[in-house]
Amino acid sequence: MEKVLIVGAGPVGLTLACELARYRIGVRLIDRAPRATQTSKALVVWSRTLELMDRMGCTEAFLAAGLRARGATLRAGGRVLGGPDFSDIASPYAFGLMIPQRDTERLLAQHLGSFGVAVEREVELLAFAQTPDGVEARLSHADGRQESVTTPFLLGCDGAHSAVRHGLGLAFRGSAQGDEWLLADIRLAGGGAPPGDAIAVYLHRDGPFVIFPIPGGRARVVATVGRADGRPKPDPTLAEVQALVCARAGAGIQVSDPVWLSRFRIHERKVSEYGRGRVFLAGDAAHIHSPAGGQGMNTGMQDAVNLAWRLALVLRGEAVPTLLDSYSPERNAVGETVLRNAGRLTALATLANPAAQAVRNHALRWLLGLPTVRRRMAATMSEIEIGYPGSPLSVGAGGGRRWRPEDSDGPPPGAGADPRFVLYAADEEGGAALAARYPGLVQPVPRRTPTPGRLHLVRPDGYVGFTAGAADAEAAAHYLKEVATA
Repeated sequence: MEKVLIVGAGPVGLTLACELARYRIGVRLIDRAPRATQTSKALVVWSRTLELMDRMGCTEAFLAAGLRARGATLRAGGRVLGGPDFSDIASPYAFGLMIPQRDTERLLAQHLGSFGVAVEREVELLAFAQTPDGVEARLSHADGRQESVTTPFLLGCDGAHSAVRHGLGLAFRGSAQGDEWLLADIRLAGGGAPPGDAIAVYLHRDGPFVIFPIPGGRARVVATVGRADGRPKPDPTLAEVQALVCARAGAGIQVSDPVWLSRFRIHERKVSEYGRGRVFLAGDAAHIHSPAGGQGMNTGMQDAVNLAWRLALVLRGEAVPTLLDSYSPERNAVGETVLRNAGRLTALATLANPAAQAVRNHALRWLLGLPTVRRRMAATMSEIEIGYPGSPLSVGAGGGRRWRPEDSDGPPPGAGADPRFVLYAADEEGGAALAARYPGLVQPVPRRTPTPGRLHLVRPDGYVGFTAGAADAEAAAHYLKEVATA
């Protein structure tokens, strides 16, 4: 079998390659860049992504390298408005794990190396064409050599300027937000600095100012610095950052030791479909949005997890190719929600009218005083509420919901090298008989159901596929028959 070809070795491409390699699917991962990301870029790995990493087998390495953010606090006019406490997140990982993207990529590349796979650097996708049985791709190497390859599937994880997306001719609809933003990775000192284990948001009259903690005693500050006019500007200076900190967060904070100073604009764009035929998109190749909430990288990595088990079952010959048809609608709906939520947060934070700012601040102070609102914010940021209730793969009351870690009495579904469904049933003998009818799709030993009187089939990515009454084994069998090749 030819290897699956993944284009783009950022966190999303690395996650997808790790998952396919874990499922014993041959994979090539190429990237035109000569080296991995050297800057911090995306900073946070959220609870749901960490739960999925339990299946991948690499959570511990991330926990050792990251910093656990315990919450976020919003301030305005020198007053604390409130904010979410991440300990409210219903997950074993009730925090935001702050870790620079360069370390995320390093750890994922090491995990990929444990399967004997390495990133192929300075290799660029020039063109591709689909055939009835695969995809023919033309690659260019650093020495000028060109290579023709045939792959069963081409997976585009190659970012906002995706060559794979362009090759598919998919529109990347959206727009750029109107503000210019400043970014600085620095050190903070002084009595006015916020706690080193929390995200601090300052809603200033001149625009938002946010401080994110970074491992190693560092911090990132992000702020608006006026309307974007399209003209190139030099990177900000440390003096400019210090002036901005004093103006919006207080004179008691001193900045030093910059390692990254930059300006950027926020773009919000998304495709309407995540693939065609044997070519699929994931991550920034399919959706880019405001960094508000820190969900971009996490959403892309979860795209990869969602796609990988489907590809594995199809390539193993255990599932019909139409199983792949549900990837796009599932992740398209998630991408739409993340883009909308991030855009709303950005619009709320960048209100310029003083009267609108006063109304916003008053409303936020009241809302953030409600425990239910704070818990909902934490759950949304952590992505534990993501589910697929409208998916064609979700059947029964509760179909498509996240299978909570506390519901399992063994390893997480999909752990190890097994991309099969896990059956949870009260009738052990009947459950084993059902699993035996579909050995390529269901793990052979059923587990004890956490809900007496119910039967569940949990997908390898930890979401409920089918759920029904304990006596509905034949309905479960019909569900599996629709997926199975024989």
